[in-house]
Amino acid sequence: MQLRDALKGQYRAGLEMLAQSVERCPDDVWAAGPHPRTFWRIAYHTVYYTHLYLMPKISAFQPWDRHCEHATVLWDDDESGMPPVQTTYSQGEMLDYIRLVTQNLDEWVDALDLESSQSGFPWYPIPKLDHQLLNLRHLGVHAGQLQERLYEQGIDLDWISKPPAPAK
Repeated sequence: MQLRDALKGQYRAGLEMLAQSVERCPDDVWAAGPHPRTFWRIAYHTVYYTHLYLMPKISAFQPWDRHCEHATVLWDDDESGMPPVQTTYSQGEMLDYIRLVTQNLDEWVDALDLESSQSGFPWYPIPKLDHQLLNLRHLGVHAGQLQERLYEQGIDLDWISKPPAPAK
C-alpha cells in the first residue's frame, strides 16, 4: 500500500534526522538549554512520543526498557513539579532508542488501522491517519528545534528527503 510506504519512509527520514542531531551534538550542548528543555530531554521526548503514537492504541504500548517517566517532561509538571535537572541518557543510549524505533517501524505501521475513526489515545479524538500525520509533525518540529540549536553552534546537518533503506 503506497500510503503505508510513504508513512514508513517519512518516519524513517525524520528519525534519521533526529539521530543525526544526537550524533553531532557536542558534549557541552547535550545537557544545555533552559531546564527542562535541554537538548537531551527534547530528543528523548521526541523519540518516546514517536514510539508511543506508532501503536494502535495506548494499551499496546510497551515503553523502552530504559524508560524514565520524568525524561519526557518539557515543562513544569503540575503534579510533580519540575523534573530533575541531571542528564538521564547519554547520546549512545538515545541513539540505541532511536534505532529500536526505526527497526520496528515497518511492523508497527503495518499494524495500524489507518481507516479507524479513533486514534487509540483518548486525549486525541481524531482518526488514526490524522494521528499519524500529527505524530510525524511532532517528530519534525522537535527535530527542527534540535537542528536549530546545533546550527547556532556552527554545526551543519543534512536534510533527508529520501529516507534511508531499512536495515536488514
